[in-house]
Amino acid sequence: MEQAYAYHLSPLHELTIVESNSVASQASTQIAAQMSLVLLRKTLDQQTANMTGAVQAAPAATAPSNPPNLGNSIDVIA
Repeated sequence: MEQAYAYHLSPLHELTIVESNSVASQASTQIAAQMSLVLLRKTLDQQTANMTGAVQAAPAATAPSNPPNLGNSIDVIA
């Protein structure tokens, strides 16, 4: 099986040979990573929407029903 090569000049103007299989593999890996990030963003957006609905559906907090003289001071002497 013949290998395909891509030729390009490096910043030092030296001819560098890069195997096309390596380039294709790197591109494939980069695309897979980008797709993973897209999926993560969609999942986080959906969880945010679900939690927003849950918070809005929760009943509002009510004032405590204790008598006014309870809970006003803390006894710190044993």
